[in-house]
Amino acid sequence: MATINRNLEATENKSARLIDARGPRFGAVITTAVLAVALVTHSAVLIGLQLLVFATGAFLGPQKSPYALIYKKFVKPRLSGDVPTEDVRPPQFAQKIGFLFAVTALSGAILSAPVLFAVATSFALAAAFLNAAFNFCLGCELYLLIARATNR
Repeated sequence: MATINRNLEATENKSARLIDARGPRFGAVITTAVLAVALVTHSAVLIGLQLLVFATGAFLGPQKSPYALIYKKFVKPRLSGDVPTEDVRPPQFAQKIGFLFAVTALSGAILSAPVLFAVATSFALAAAFLNAAFNFCLGCELYLLIARATNR
């Protein structure tokens, strides 16, 4: 349902850029794995790498992130049928939220604050898992709520 709403919003706004809606979900699968391992191992290095992925998606667009490039090169050519599209803005907003959680988690690791690290990583992991497992993008839904509230 959310993808349909994002598609309707994108078609109403002709200036909106559209992306393959399956790409962000593929990225969420990898993100879930990376964040789960980072949480279990308390790895600042993995959080730092995920932070770079989130930064790329947040500031250059989710279609430019390393996970999107993997998707385009190896996964998309093997898929058939119609390509579902969505407005790039909600997934990009979601990447910004992930970026903030990753910054917070990395700060927790650097400052020797394991609870801060665990909580921030867990929140990001929960959001990534929802997208990967159920195609429910929490950040995208938050973007749409804010957009509706501000009439954007």
